[in-house]
Amino acid sequence: MKTFTMTPDAIDKKWILIDAEGVVLGRLASIVATRLRGKHKPTFTPSMDMGDNVIVINADKVQITGEKRHEPNYWHTGHPGGIKSRTTQQILEGKHPERVVQQAVKRMLPGNKLSRQLMTNLRVYASAEHPHEAQSPETLDVKSMNPKNTRSA
Repeated sequence: MKTFTMTPDAIDKKWILIDAEGVVLGRLASIVATRLRGKHKPTFTPSMDMGDNVIVINADKVQITGEKRHEPNYWHTGHPGGIKSRTTQQILEGKHPERVVQQAVKRMLPGNKLSRQLMTNLRVYASAEHPHEAQSPETLDVKSMNPKNTRSA
């Protein structure tokens, strides 16, 4: 029996719309990373970009459990002494709340060239409006997949 390997011309990419309102961040990021990678398909090939294009809306209304909302996120500017930090709460209330979801998904993908290519298939918007109506995305209801995916507080 030969090992099946997908060819680039046989890949079928879909557009998926996910509403992040009230969904727990880690569970959302896990589902999005799986869809981006293509692991939900029976023809999954680890070395190829065969996942779907994912649109996440209402990223500013994502739920964060425990005290993770007050934990700092660090980054470095590249200059000496350039370590900076902001809490997740500050990022969500700031100018670009969609970066919380982007970072969570990015950190659930492997750290290589392929994951950087997969991140181009992710579009995250802080509000409910998005410019991808022409692609007619299918809606994926993450809330109904598992009761643990949502939190009230």
